[in-house]
Amino acid sequence: MEKGVQRWIVDISKWNPSSNDFSFALSLLPQTHHSSITRFLPLLQLFFNYVQFVKMEDRKRALVSLLLQYTLVHEVLGIPYPDIVINRTLEGKPFLECARFCFEFPNFNFNVSHHGDYVAIASEPLCLVGLDIVNFMIPEKETVPEYIQNFSSYFSSSEWDRIISVGNNEEVLAEFYRYWCLKEAYVKAIGSGLAYGLHKVEFHHTNWTSISVKVDGVTNQQWRFWLFNLDKGHSVSIARGHPRLAIESYKRSLKRTKFNEEEHNVGLHLPNPRFVLRTVEELISVIHKAKRSC
Repeated sequence: MEKGVQRWIVDISKWNPSSNDFSFALSLLPQTHHSSITRFLPLLQLFFNYVQFVKMEDRKRALVSLLLQYTLVHEVLGIPYPDIVINRTLEGKPFLECARFCFEFPNFNFNVSHHGDYVAIASEPLCLVGLDIVNFMIPEKETVPEYIQNFSSYFSSSEWDRIISVGNNEEVLAEFYRYWCLKEAYVKAIGSGLAYGLHKVEFHHTNWTSISVKVDGVTNQQWRFWLFNLDKGHSVSIARGHPRLAIESYKRSLKRTKFNEEEHNVGLHLPNPRFVLRTVEELISVIHKAKRSC
């Protein structure tokens, strides 16, 4: 089942497409996804270059996220490109419409994340997977204490004490984002949105290893978590958990949610590989070739 455990990441700062290049990459994706990408570009000419830059970066992230999803499904599962159908739950989690396909993995699912310079995807063959990337940044004209105070209600008192006592402002911000990253990975794994009570999810760790979670004050042993630094300004986290813990709307997209303890332990303790760096050019090439071969 190890082939079903994939970790890919793209540095979008390395890709600066012309309008024609962007349009070509967009044309490779099913028409149903186009509006979710092009909505980031306003119809009228923007007056502020910074805003225009932000909108273009958002469009790049949305496009690359979908390129990653389709490439991963095609390469890992071997599904012909025209037959791949990727939808989203009402809460926004992407899933593969797989009812008419039989493949070797009992519960293949994936999750994507993008923030700052990076877009990433992670997949699992049996367990739920949640993925989140954070960029250690704050809005202009706000101090670190002012910024993180806006989110204090999402943390337990134990977590908050660790965050504010870790050191200087730079260290406090990094610690804040590490906890936030894990919380997001958890809620994304179960298929929930941020409406889920993040304050109910409390993380414990030893120097950011041996990470465990308490939900409503009870330690849940059916999860594993990893946290990595991508560079000085970005971290990424991965959550892996039992399929029965998914919310109902996401359960309906899964092939199976019931596994015995032995089966679940196999999935839970599969190796967690390093992220493989992919380029946008590679993804475009794979999909272009897959479309031409059909």
